[in-house]
Amino acid sequence: MTAAKLERTRKSLVKDFGDVLAEAETLLKQAAAETGERASDLRSQVEAKLMAAKLKLQDLQDDAVDRAKAAARVTDDYVRDNPWQAIGAAAAVGFLVGVLISRR
Repeated sequence: MTAAKLERTRKSLVKDFGDVLAEAETLLKQAAAETGERASDLRSQVEAKLMAAKLKLQDLQDDAVDRAKAAARVTDDYVRDNPWQAIGAAAAVGFLVGVLISRR
């Protein structure tokens, strides 16, 4: 997945959750003003909206974990196939971090 696509997905997700939370807040305010059957119905709607948001977030979390595991497998395979390049890259990164820290 490209960086631009990930950013669009993230923005869409943030907007969707913002909409769900705003809708839930509105329903909760209405439920506070109502009594009896109407209040119970509004609370049920809020619970349903929040459960849907929770399930969507869980699906996204599972997807992120799967992608992280796949990236770790690919990295592990690369390091096993190219150990000296991996050592060189790690040394270069360590050197750059050391230079940046020493400038402070």
